Amino acid sequence: MPNFKTNRIILYVSAFFVIILVLFAALRDNAEKITLREATALLKNHIVKEVTVTKEYVYLKTENNFYKIASSQVTPRMFIDYKVEVQTGSGVLVYLLLGVLFLGLGTLLLRWWQKKEGLFGENGSFLQNRSSSSHAPDSNTPVEAIKSDVTFNDIGGISDVKIELEEIIDFIKNPKRYKSFGARMPRGVLLVGPPGVGKTMIAKAVAHEAGVPFYYQSGASFVQIYVGMGAKRVHELFLAAKKNSPSIIFIDEIDAVGKTRDGQRNDEREATLNQLLTEMDGFEGSSGVIVIAATNKIEVLDSALLRAGRFDRRIFVELPTKKERESILSKYLKNVPHKLDASAIANMTVGFNGASLAALVNEAALLSLRQNDAYVTIEHFHQVKDKVMFGKKKLQMLNEKQKQFRITYQAGKVISATYFDLAFEKLMLSNEKLTPNSGEPLIKHELESRVKMLLAGIVACGIKYGEHSNSSKSDLEEAKELVKSMIHEYGMGGSIISSSSEEEVIMKRLYSECKLLLESMKEAMQKVEKILYERESITKNEVKSYIDAIL
Repeated sequence: MPNFKTNRIILYVSAFFVIILVLFAALRDNAEKITLREATALLKNHIVKEVTVTKEYVYLKTENNFYKIASSQVTPRMFIDYKVEVQTGSGVLVYLLLGVLFLGLGTLLLRWWQKKEGLFGENGSFLQNRSSSSHAPDSNTPVEAIKSDVTFNDIGGISDVKIELEEIIDFIKNPKRYKSFGARMPRGVLLVGPPGVGKTMIAKAVAHEAGVPFYYQSGASFVQIYVGMGAKRVHELFLAAKKNSPSIIFIDEIDAVGKTRDGQRNDEREATLNQLLTEMDGFEGSSGVIVIAATNKIEVLDSALLRAGRFDRRIFVELPTKKERESILSKYLKNVPHKLDASAIANMTVGFNGASLAALVNEAALLSLRQNDAYVTIEHFHQVKDKVMFGKKKLQMLNEKQKQFRITYQAGKVISATYFDLAFEKLMLSNEKLTPNSGEPLIKHELESRVKMLLAGIVACGIKYGEHSNSSKSDLEEAKELVKSMIHEYGMGGSIISSSSEEEVIMKRLYSECKLLLESMKEAMQKVEKILYERESITKNEVKSYIDAIL
């Protein structure tokens, strides 16, 4: 009996929907729009069977077709002359209202039945106890390869990386050569490096040079709300790549899905990672698919992902050296009208990655346009360098006394930096950081020179005024961290294993040495302060000339 009632309800609901569909088909405005001349021709030839007038359109029905013309274009006289019966559109409106009524009743009945069967909760929301895959967002979007137009010639400063990857490219192009020698293609290549060094561009260049389909996915795109969806996406990605092999799969920021499994429950991420591991294990020797992944956090990746047979090759892409920066800058400057040497800009961009260099060139070009200059000059780069490195900040309004303190502070730093030959080209009064921390390997005396430069502003203000401002906070914090690292991480204290008390000893020694230096440079300090007061900027070469005059 319950089954009979259920079937009867389903039959009623189906009937309602059939009625609604019929009404929709009947009332749908599928009439072809015609001009006044065409409408007149139809009436003149006496092929119009029925005319219906509404507020917006006049509908003309013939034996086989249905036309409409805007009501404002016709007059009643037309239909009188050709003896055509005219109906108003009120009947259509009645049918439309009946259709809406049937639709409402059908929806209410269907909802009542679903609630009775337990498909809806008490608050009317659809219960989520059904299969996740049946109610998840549409995941059936086909996985498509993208065409890469990036070549190795477009990427500067990665000569060592190119050598590693050219072998992969040759393997994809000439697999028989390697198979005959008993070698197999690496299943995966992991690009490791800080953000902005061009890992994605490198992967695109490999795909372009090899001439194979390129499938791009970010690690975050696999992480779904619904359990199993991420794994499904991974499977579909690899399936599409295998069907179009040889091909390359690139997974950017793989750490989003490949983090170490630490025992804390995250069913979706673990299912996705397991699927990725399974797919990479399932590569046949002849599949012709290679996975390239990128990360800047290799230390957080799961050990199963890093083992041999998955990512066989790891390539570390570091920040560019001076020569590599020069190569990158030359490429970006190719289309920019300029009068400068790329090596000069490379000298002033220690610690910049490829993306930062691109932004620097672009900002310099925009500044040149704003100032209506015909060429980009080194001065434009000096003005935008800090903006690219640290972002644009609103300069504080300084009164005369504050400005004097600022001038003395910056003068002490620039003299110290020039004396120790630290990498910089020009100091601006508004500079917060004179020289960036490059992260390159440095020996003990180079680290100590940097600490002295960071303390020089405090020392200079102490010599002249007996006090300093709170703007020294960031320099002082960096100096402390550097001394701490020297003692506890680099073994540069009194012994390989040093005590914390030695931090204070080293800091006091470096402060005293910096004070002796600046006291011997009083004449140079005065000249630098004068220029900073007048121009609010000074170059390294100018400061060097004042120091050389004393020495």
